[in-house]
Amino acid sequence: MGVDDYIWAMPKVELHLHLEGSIRPEILLELADRHGVELPVKSLEDVQRWYIFRDFDHFVQIYINIVKVLLNPDDFSLITYDLGRTLAAQNVRYAEVTWTPSLHVNKPGMSFEHLLDGINHGLDLARQAFGIDMRWIPDIARNLDAKIAVKLAKWISSPYAQANGVVALGLGGQEVGYPPELFEDAFTLARQNGLPGNPHAGEMMGPESIWGSLRNLQAVRIGHGVRAIEDPELVDYLVEHQVPIEVNPTSNLCLGVYPNYGAHPIKTLFDAGVLVTLNSDDPPMFNTTINDEYYHAYYDCGLSLDELETIALNAVKVTYLPDHQKAKMLTQFEAEYRHLRRVHGLNER
Repeated sequence: MGVDDYIWAMPKVELHLHLEGSIRPEILLELADRHGVELPVKSLEDVQRWYIFRDFDHFVQIYINIVKVLLNPDDFSLITYDLGRTLAAQNVRYAEVTWTPSLHVNKPGMSFEHLLDGINHGLDLARQAFGIDMRWIPDIARNLDAKIAVKLAKWISSPYAQANGVVALGLGGQEVGYPPELFEDAFTLARQNGLPGNPHAGEMMGPESIWGSLRNLQAVRIGHGVRAIEDPELVDYLVEHQVPIEVNPTSNLCLGVYPNYGAHPIKTLFDAGVLVTLNSDDPPMFNTTINDEYYHAYYDCGLSLDELETIALNAVKVTYLPDHQKAKMLTQFEAEYRHLRRVHGLNER
C-alpha cells in the first residue's frame, strides 16, 4: 500500500511511444529466428548490453537493425498485440503510437495499406483480450527526400488511413541537419487533408527545432520539446498557447540530453505552466516502462502526486480523440484517482 502501488494502479494514457522501439527482446529474438535474420545479439543478455547507447546515431543504427525482423503484416499484428498486453498490464487505457512506414513499405508484400491492416489486426486482438485502445501516428523519417516525404504524407493523410486509426502525421529521426522547414510541404498536405502535425523536436536540437515545428509545420503537439527550457520566450509561447509536449525523461538520459533525473527540466517546465505529458518513448530499448517514468518523476524529478495526476490528465486532454470520448475518460480517471487514494491510504487532492 502507498505511492508505488498507487502509481501502478493509476489509469494512464501514453502519447509518445514507438511501435518498432517497443518490441520486447523476447519477441525480437523470436522474429529473428522465425525469419532467419542475423542480428549481432543471440540472447536476452546480449540484447540488454546492446541497448547501451553511445549517442543518438548509435541508437538509430540499432533501431535499423531491429526493424529488419519485421517482414510482413503478421509480424506487425504480433508486436501490436504484445504492446497492448504490456501497456494494459500497467493500466494504460489508451495510447497514440508512432511507427515509421518508410522503414517497411518497400519490403515485398508490405504496402502502406497492408502495414496498417496488420497493425489494426493486432489492435483488434489486444482490444478484445485486454480492453486497451490505440491510435496511430505514422511518421516521416527526417533523412527522406522532401518529395518522398510528400508522397508518404499523402498516404498517411488519405481517407483510408484516417478511417483506420491514423490521427496525426509525425516527424522522427535525426534532428541535426534535418530541420522541420524541410518538411513543410508534407505537413501542409496532411493538414489540408485534415491531419494535424505532431513532430519530434527539441531533443537533440535546441529551441530552434521547436520554433520551426510551430511556425513551419504548425505543430499541434511536440514530441519531446524539453529543450524549450533553453529559451524563456519559447516557454512563454508554449504556456500562452497551451502547446502540449511529450516528455520522456529516461530516453533523454540514455541519449545524453541530460546527465541525470535531477537535472531534467520536467519539473521546471511544469511549474512554468507548460502542458506536460509523461511517456516512455522506446521502453525496452531504454530499460523503462511508463510506470517507471511516473516513479522517476515522483522520486527523482520532484513532482508531487497531485502534479503527477495533473500530468496524467493532461495526456487525456491532448489526445486526438473526439471531445466526447476525452470528457468521458477524464471523468473516469478522476473518479478512479479518488478511489485509489482512499484504497492506498493517501490524502485526496
